[in-house]
Amino acid sequence: MKYILFLITPLLLLSSSTFITPMEYASQLYKNPRGIGCQSCHGENGEGKVIANYVHKKKKKSFVGPQINNIGFNEFYRVLNQRKRGMPRYFLTTQEIKALYLYLHKNDKKKKNVK
Repeated sequence: MKYILFLITPLLLLSSSTFITPMEYASQLYKNPRGIGCQSCHGENGEGKVIANYVHKKKKKSFVGPQINNIGFNEFYRVLNQRKRGMPRYFLTTQEIKALYLYLHKNDKKKKNVK
């Protein structure tokens, strides 16, 4: 048994394949970053979404998750790193934020340059 592990371990360490593609990872991250998914408030593709309608001081109002697939990376990064009007703070890494941004722009004609 030890001999088999000795032979297999180097192959596993050198393997460059992963279980999921970067886009699959980004999709899953968008759907469940730290509990509640982005699509719950921002829509399936970041197009924005009405979260709730309510009445305040006899006026009908809506609580809306804004469109997020139309902003630049720097703004996207900044907003994700601050608490703002009901937006939870997810404490995402820079790599996670880049993955989310690329997921939101997966269908863009010209891919965004994110470094």
